[in-house]
Amino acid sequence: MTIFNTFRSLDRDKRRNLSLLFSANLLFWTSLTSLLPTLPIYIEDIGGTTTQVGLVMGSFAIGLICSRTGLGYLADGYSRTLVVRIGMLVATLAPIGYLLVQSIWPLIAVRTFHGISLAAFTTGYSTLVIDLSPIKQRGQLIGYMNLGAPIGMAIGPAMGTFLKESRGYQLFFLTTACIGFWGYLLASQIQEKPRNRNISFDSTISDVPPRNFRQLLSSPSILVPTLILLLIGLVFGTLMAFLPLFLRETALGLSAGLFYTTVAVASFIMRVVSGQASDRYGRGLFITISLVCYVTSMGLLTQAHSYRDLLLGAIFEGMGAGILIPMMISLISDRSSPSERGRVYSVCMGGFDLGLAIAGPILGILGQMISYRSMFALDGSLATIAMIIFMSRSNKSLKHSLGFALGQEKDLYSQSKN
Repeated sequence: MTIFNTFRSLDRDKRRNLSLLFSANLLFWTSLTSLLPTLPIYIEDIGGTTTQVGLVMGSFAIGLICSRTGLGYLADGYSRTLVVRIGMLVATLAPIGYLLVQSIWPLIAVRTFHGISLAAFTTGYSTLVIDLSPIKQRGQLIGYMNLGAPIGMAIGPAMGTFLKESRGYQLFFLTTACIGFWGYLLASQIQEKPRNRNISFDSTISDVPPRNFRQLLSSPSILVPTLILLLIGLVFGTLMAFLPLFLRETALGLSAGLFYTTVAVASFIMRVVSGQASDRYGRGLFITISLVCYVTSMGLLTQAHSYRDLLLGAIFEGMGAGILIPMMISLISDRSSPSERGRVYSVCMGGFDLGLAIAGPILGILGQMISYRSMFALDGSLATIAMIIFMSRSNKSLKHSLGFALGQEKDLYSQSKN
């Protein structure tokens, strides 16, 4: 199989580190996604309103936003592996916090703390994978190494739903914490070459001077992906906070766990296919396809009146997610030098974080006035705007942007030789 041939072509140390990284990634996403169908219902069960569900779920991204910048610098200037371990440690401690508190404001604090886990783990993980990937196989390896996310999503929600319904919240939260600790132990075994420990705007790890955050945000090559991720973060934040409640309300016979498992299967398939293909046909075409999938998914959820409609919505959402994040990681790695990858990643994914942060509270308030279907219709509009921006602004001119988005032009912002 291609995936095994790709890994066999790497040297022994890289294979070992990538294997440990993949295993930790799988455990991280299993732990994190087990909360998706369960935590909104837990908040509602202890007396939370729709607005409070949105506040608690959205506060996850506050931790993301507040920690991304510092973690990006830490990954670039000190250690990618340390940042991965921080993410796994927070993923271990946060579920214990959910178990110990049963009122809204303490839950907001725990959920905010939990957000640090995603900021740390994904920043350290993605930059390590990029560092270990040969340029010609970068998209392929990023796609393969991100398969842990859909596999974890296939396991986590189903496991969470089963444990919650059969054993109750206590065993569920303790199991989630144990999975996080197992991942921490694996991450502790990853070996990394020493990095420059003098962290500043002007520090360099390579011959290419790293840009500071103002320079990154003023660069269209980074700003446009950040804006796309902000809009899709709003879509994902809505799904994370309100989909379980929507499925409970509509009573169409599909559980949240099965919805997320379907998403995970579709995401898995697309990550296997799209990574290698993007190395050949370019990132732009696949990013466009992913945005079309998001628009289609939101349309299906808005109009869903049967079990089949919900499953189709899950399939298209999984296809979109399975393509978009690996492609965006590949795109921003192409557009950055090794000495700045941690901060470039933190800036771009900071857009996604902000979308997550504001989706829950804003749509939670709107949820008092509009239906869940109307929320998904709004999400469809946001995904459409993201697609228009990408097709018109993703490269140095309208002509090149459209050509890049349709797979007919190369990325003029690429620094892939770095």
